[in-house]
Amino acid sequence: ALLKVTLLGVLLALLGERILNFCHRARFFKEVEPVDLPGCQLLKGIETGSEDIEILPNGLAFISSGLKSPNIKSFAPDKPGEILLLDLNDDGLTPAPLSISNGFDASSFNPHGISSYIDEEDGTVYLFVVNHPQLQSVIEIFRFVEEERSLVHLKSVKHELLHSVNDVLAVGPESFYATTDYYFSNDFMKAVEPFLGLMWTGVVYYSPGDVREVATGLYSGNGITISNDKQ
Repeated sequence: ALLKVTLLGVLLALLGERILNFCHRARFFKEVEPVDLPGCQLLKGIETGSEDIEILPNGLAFISSGLKSPNIKSFAPDKPGEILLLDLNDDGLTPAPLSISNGFDASSFNPHGISSYIDEEDGTVYLFVVNHPQLQSVIEIFRFVEEERSLVHLKSVKHELLHSVNDVLAVGPESFYATTDYYFSNDFMKAVEPFLGLMWTGVVYYSPGDVREVATGLYSGNGITISNDKQ
């Protein structure tokens, strides 16, 4: 009986330490002070939430909206996700959904992180989107048609290393880096993984002829970007 009580005490102490560690990582105890930002305004049309934004050099911005996750409340559970276009040069600042063509299944669209790539030779704009149809992970590659305000679906990329993808960084017409935010695929283990403090996620590089993990040891890999000098 004493051994059982001792083991239970050790387990409870370990659980308490893990929960406290998670709370510190998530900054639960950080006091957020209000900041006066007189230039801010609410953009109508994305009340269901937005996950990521990608701004082109000409001032057009892509916004991924409507992400649904088992652990996050959805404000529009029956509405598919979408990519919105926002012209930052327009004083009206009105985001509008982009139509998607070429047989893409928009009904199961569940966009997460996004990234753009501009072809230096012909100026073609590619948009890469992390998509979670049926809570899977797929990288969708689109071509942006500015005159029509539309996206043409080019390719869906799936790979065993591209599981639980959070964000994507496009580095070519068909190549990219992607972050993973969970190691486990089981729903129960994914629910407890943040509390375990495991640094088991990473970054994956993908191109048609080369797929490999290029970084490991991350705690819930999230956003990824690149500097002007390609770092």
